[in-house]
Amino acid sequence: MGVSSRSAPSDGEAAPARVVLRPLATPLPLGFLGQAVASWAFGCLQLSWIGQGQGHTIALGVVAFTVPLQLVAAVLGFLARDPVAGTGTALLAGGWAVLAAATLTSPPGATSSGLGVLLLGVAAALLVPAAVSATRLAACAVLTLSVVRFAVTAVAELTGGQGWLHAAGWVGVVLAATSLYAAAAFELEAIAGRRLLPLGRVAGRAVPLHQEPGVRPMP
Repeated sequence: MGVSSRSAPSDGEAAPARVVLRPLATPLPLGFLGQAVASWAFGCLQLSWIGQGQGHTIALGVVAFTVPLQLVAAVLGFLARDPVAGTGTALLAGGWAVLAAATLTSPPGATSSGLGVLLLGVAAALLVPAAVSATRLAACAVLTLSVVRFAVTAVAELTGGQGWLHAAGWVGVVLAATSLYAAAAFELEAIAGRRLLPLGRVAGRAVPLHQEPGVRPMP
């Protein structure tokens, strides 16, 4: 069910465009909540708050919980014509799938240079949606912290250093908290129809209506 607006054309004028609003909610809360769970769980493992033997359980949980949620969010993001949500959550799903698969197939506490190289690639790819999400600072913060989170984890895998592993864990805890806040803020805005928690939308950089996520111009 869409919402459209049109005005009758005058003589000699072309028929006006019709704007149709697609009934799709923002998928960012779904993707960010999955991000919070995965980042928190792996953060606890990297900070040694739980035993290394629990790594397989955490990896299975991320594969069963976070990866599917973020893939659904990615599909909905592309359907809503929101490239940041679609691309960002798809890359996050891939990154967590790689980390979880490596954890499942490695001995507890083991590090891998190959995994480190892959995670550096994920961090570099995430720079793209992070850079273009600057008009929504809450989303930008989650994606930027995700870049740091995967990059620091990559360095820990490449060097095998406990200091880097603990640093990755602390970044993961901060990322989990930031993701929870951003998810709540976007969800409340979608339900209430107005901003209840600051999202950091940049003033003076409004997006034209026909370019808003979920809006499709029709001839």
